[in-house]
Amino acid sequence: MSAPTAPRPTLAAPSPSAASTRRGALLDWRVRFAILSVVWGFSFLLIKVGTEAYAPFQVAMGRVLFGALALLAVLLVRREPLPRGLRTWGHLGVAALLLNTAPFSLFAYAELSIPSSLAGICNATSPLWGMALALVALSEDRPTRRRVAGLGLGFLGVLTVLGAWQGFSGVDAKGTAFALLASLCYPIGWIYVRRTLAGSPGSPVALTAAQLLFSTVQLALVSALFTAAPTSFPLWPTLSVIALGALGTGMALQMQYGLVSEVGPTTAQMVTYFIPVIATTAGVLVLGEQLHWNTPVGAAVVLAGAALTQTRPGARRPA
Repeated sequence: MSAPTAPRPTLAAPSPSAASTRRGALLDWRVRFAILSVVWGFSFLLIKVGTEAYAPFQVAMGRVLFGALALLAVLLVRREPLPRGLRTWGHLGVAALLLNTAPFSLFAYAELSIPSSLAGICNATSPLWGMALALVALSEDRPTRRRVAGLGLGFLGVLTVLGAWQGFSGVDAKGTAFALLASLCYPIGWIYVRRTLAGSPGSPVALTAAQLLFSTVQLALVSALFTAAPTSFPLWPTLSVIALGALGTGMALQMQYGLVSEVGPTTAQMVTYFIPVIATTAGVLVLGEQLHWNTPVGAAVVLAGAALTQTRPGARRPA
């Protein structure tokens, strides 16, 4: 999202004043929820178009650069400073590597050889990875039969998407592995953030802006070492990278914080389940990607498994 990625937990809880301000937003939260779903769903299409002219590392660098600029503009309007402290910035550097630099690069490399729709579906496995890791790394998350069933169902969905009964024929193993590895990076990164940056001073926007700045530096160094500078800047790939960063990373994260403040994290994170649907639709209608029956069926099974892993017995959900 987040990757385009699934929605990411905030680094710090929004203040009550911020929450009341967002409740007075011009757009109803359902409209913003729909916009966020579309923006993150189309991110995989934008990655695909961007890689037509730029190296994957360059696409990832443009994404975090324009995302950081968008969030810095928000901080400038609000007159909020970036976080301070060497320790905080050190942890943000690791978070940038795990949550931005690595997964954004992996998704870009994956889409050199797999459809954007498949990348979007692989992204939906992030909650499954997260649940599996949380059962091991976080003592408060205990396994239950429902969660174990969700993991098993999600794994079955992945095998369905990949056509396991056909011997995975027609599926690029390397590209798919990159996309699944990118999805694995997110829960690893958020377990790290949860252990090191929870309760850090500063708003979520300020912390995320600093994280994206750190990722920009990381990707600039990697791009300089492993890729040649582009000799031209074609219009559509360039606009795609700019939109991917400013809208799909910067504006989308800002919108997600508002939704979390207004309707709570449980409802806000439901956007995860719409992303692969929109990514698949965009890939088929705009890019002409082929769609076989096992792709939507497997995606539905993956999402059902992910939903099971996120439910807690007796937990109350916001209306």
